[in-house]
Amino acid sequence: LRLAIQKARDNNMPMDSVDRAIDRGAGVGKNAETIEEINYKGYGPGGIAILLQSLTDNKNRTVSDIRSTLTKGGGNLAEAGSVAWQFNSRGLLLISDENVDSDEISLLAIDAGAEDIEEDVGVMNIYCLPKNLELIRKKLIDAGVNIKSAELIMFPTSTIDLGSKIAMSLLRLLDKLEELDDVQKVFSNANFSDDILI
Repeated sequence: LRLAIQKARDNNMPMDSVDRAIDRGAGVGKNAETIEEINYKGYGPGGIAILLQSLTDNKNRTVSDIRSTLTKGGGNLAEAGSVAWQFNSRGLLLISDENVDSDEISLLAIDAGAEDIEEDVGVMNIYCLPKNLELIRKKLIDAGVNIKSAELIMFPTSTIDLGSKIAMSLLRLLDKLEELDDVQKVFSNANFSDDILI
């Protein structure tokens, strides 16, 4: 913030303009912008359920961008309640399994409340209830484990296998949705085969 103010001063921007911009971004004053967290639901190629988490100061712009992107990608915006039931909130910790004892990490995580652990090439995925995410993270950090990320995700209750053509179309659509300015995270119930993801 200090750097932004200094840059404004260097460019001879009036201080009242700087103050208005700060108030707007902080959500105070008459020029305040309200940032809302909104989830949008849609369907992609092959009837795949898509859940999008967004942060926006303009709902009309955001829904228009999402609807347009879904339509161009062979999907559509869904009615309220038609997709969300297909996902559960879960915690996910990603851990690099290089030079670590994965069995020891698994035992630590399970002891702290982990529900499921998957090992992939070079990484461990630890899944848990949202309420246990911080406890597991802290326990692993205390044990010297390097955590790549720890976040809440929307995990599909079941997945759908896709043929290669539909899978490629869906991947392109998901990439386009993730590129939208207001979209923070994109989740789907698609199960992509390894040869598609390579």
